[in-house]
Amino acid sequence: MNTAKEITMNLVLQGLDGSAAQQDRIAALTAPASITRLNAQALRCEGISFSPALRQTIDVAADAARLDATYLMGVRALSEFKLVAMDMDSTLITIECIDEIADMHGLKPQVAAITEAAMRGELDFSESLRRRVALLKGLDAAALQRVYDERLALSPGAERMLRAIQAAGLKTLLVSGGFTFFTERLKQRLGLDYTHANELEIVDGKLTGQVIGTIVDADEKMRTVQRVCADIGAVPAQAIVMGDGANDLKMMGIAGMSVAFRAKPVVRQQADVALNVVGLDGILNLFAV
Repeated sequence: MNTAKEITMNLVLQGLDGSAAQQDRIAALTAPASITRLNAQALRCEGISFSPALRQTIDVAADAARLDATYLMGVRALSEFKLVAMDMDSTLITIECIDEIADMHGLKPQVAAITEAAMRGELDFSESLRRRVALLKGLDAAALQRVYDERLALSPGAERMLRAIQAAGLKTLLVSGGFTFFTERLKQRLGLDYTHANELEIVDGKLTGQVIGTIVDADEKMRTVQRVCADIGAVPAQAIVMGDGANDLKMMGIAGMSVAFRAKPVVRQQADVALNVVGLDGILNLFAV
């Protein structure tokens, strides 16, 4: 006789406009107790008898249909959380700022290759940052403003997500292995509560190829989440942490909900939630209305 305890879970399926038919088809595979249509882009299957085999089937089908599939225990309320902490480059924004700065110097291929290896976890982040910043030595600091004005774009759904979490009373933290030049401007633009990033040294209007102070690596990102939680009277289990690279894993690991956004495979595999198709506002569909 099988005495294993049955695990009952919910599944949220979401995609882009026009994906409702695919969602309905895949939802039927789960034999749910009920289905709740959340909006035109998402539905929730409730009371699924979870098994690794079912998850594999759903994951393959969802991937083929360009849907994001998220398994959850019960239905949580956004009000259970007090903080949303976000990585910046390739998470809150679509670019890697250092790669675009390097492009102004004709060095994007060299810098981008180091960035990509670091985000996959193949290089120590602090060492990779020093190597990349050193390549920028002598660049006119005006290139930073050009990158912000001409190339920096928010990720899809970022503003809607931020409006919703701010309206719900959650605090926001932008913690980045990138640079204060960009985090401070985004803080003002988006009304963020906290930011923490690396500071580029600038002398006589030129980048020196050095970073001032402690490098914001994986450990510093985790400590920052812990510090901000303490500051607002919360614990890390009350934080939603979003990232895309290997240097985000430690701060994601202490969170109450970790979200991999269009992330490297090593990050998707360890996160509670992986959003590969929908925008950042896809996290809103994971909570009770």
